[in-house]
Amino acid sequence: MSESPDVKLYDTTLRDGTQGEGVNFSSVDKIRIAKELDAFGVDYIEGGWPGSNPKDVSFFEQAVDVDWKSAKIAAFGSTRRKDTPVEDDIQVKTLLDAKTPVITFFGKSWRLHVTEILGTTEKENQAMIRDTTRYLKENGREVIYDAEHFFDGYKDCPEHALATLLAAKEGGADWVVLCDTNGGTMPHEVAEITDVVMKKVGLPVGIHTHDDTGVAVANALASIRAGATQIQGTINGYGERTGNCNLTTAIPNLQLKMGHPLVKDISKLAHLSRFVDDLANCEHNVRAPYVGATAFAHKGGMHVNAVQKVAHSFEHIEPRTVGNRQRILVSELSGQSNVLMKAEELGLPIEKGSDEAKAILADLKNLEEQGYEFEAAEGSFELLIRKHLKTYQPFFKLKEYHCTFRRDGANDYQTCSATVKVIVNGEEQYTVAEGDGPVNALDAAMRKALRPSYPQIDEMELEDYKVRIIDSHMGTAAKTRVLILSTDGKDDWGTVGVSYNIIQASWRALVDSIEFFLAKRT
Repeated sequence: MSESPDVKLYDTTLRDGTQGEGVNFSSVDKIRIAKELDAFGVDYIEGGWPGSNPKDVSFFEQAVDVDWKSAKIAAFGSTRRKDTPVEDDIQVKTLLDAKTPVITFFGKSWRLHVTEILGTTEKENQAMIRDTTRYLKENGREVIYDAEHFFDGYKDCPEHALATLLAAKEGGADWVVLCDTNGGTMPHEVAEITDVVMKKVGLPVGIHTHDDTGVAVANALASIRAGATQIQGTINGYGERTGNCNLTTAIPNLQLKMGHPLVKDISKLAHLSRFVDDLANCEHNVRAPYVGATAFAHKGGMHVNAVQKVAHSFEHIEPRTVGNRQRILVSELSGQSNVLMKAEELGLPIEKGSDEAKAILADLKNLEEQGYEFEAAEGSFELLIRKHLKTYQPFFKLKEYHCTFRRDGANDYQTCSATVKVIVNGEEQYTVAEGDGPVNALDAAMRKALRPSYPQIDEMELEDYKVRIIDSHMGTAAKTRVLILSTDGKDDWGTVGVSYNIIQASWRALVDSIEFFLAKRT
């Protein structure tokens, strides 16, 4: 692979990313994320807008005392106000007070914003950019100028848009960054305009794209190909409206496909993606390229058969390269290859063409016809295999269970209770428990019954509970599928139950979850 220009990574998750709906970080979260980004090898980390809120103030105060390994922390702000000397502008002073080695600020590239939003002249707008750049440079900072709405501004009036970049250059800017702020520019336009800027401005160029048309990553890559050497974006594509350029997609594309050596250990990428999702309290995008749970998941029987023989026949990279893994899904589309590979993955090898393999496949297809799905219920599928291989030993035998719901309208009191009668190690256990709902009550009653024989039961907990109505056209007579996700703090597993009765479906998923855990821990 030929040597490629050195491209710098600029992460703005902590500022631009937090403008996304539902994304929120505490000051502690922001420091933790910044440290992860630093360890991963990001060159620039934009911490926020100093003085805009207490969390950003706290972040910059803490960041000063952190021994950053590779990253430079950047404070973000805007140009001086119109008709105001830069040294008298409070916002610019706040940027310096953050004590970061890098300051990134934005200015207006589009005449529409200059005249209609700022209410000033093109000449004053350029002076605002030039003065702010010069003042920050005089105070010893590396200065990155973000040209807001640059592509819209260029398409409206190339001369004006380029003049704003030249104003930043005259002030001594280290970088000019072309921003597709509205996210409406196409990749071929980004490439053409970046090429013009490279020829006319004579400064290192960065690219900052938004995903309103679904091409933020493509636009960033097009700009890099045209000569830009800094890419700005966010982890998992967080950002305002539909988000920003997703660095978890852009980084592996640049490094693995285009030959730009961005980070030393890209195998940490999937971990970084999930870490940021966890702190943002956002559900992970299972279909995300490279890092999503389904990125290397195979379901169709013919595909799985091919992957079994030659993995890269249906995988564009080795999953471990980015910290992900291959997954074989089992469904009504499965062939024997799916079952065999899944069994091997679970440590339960089965001989091809064996009676067990045929029986498992037949049972699987029959259960899926009834409404079961095992793609996210690996715990239930492993139990199914063990039953066919005669390695399954039940830990208890059900005699009966009962659930009730009580509502006291006068005292505004409500509760669920459950009674469970099971045989455990030859002895009958009859327990009663209350809970917030029927599943919670059944879970509590089962734990009471099992705890004397299996005290490790307290190490597992239910993490998620999902209900899906099957054949919804049947109304209240429709079947219900319940998926339970459980964890022991280290591993997660899913189990599934199906029934016309939601309590029965829940019970089946709950029992599978408990039996799967006990099988692993005894």
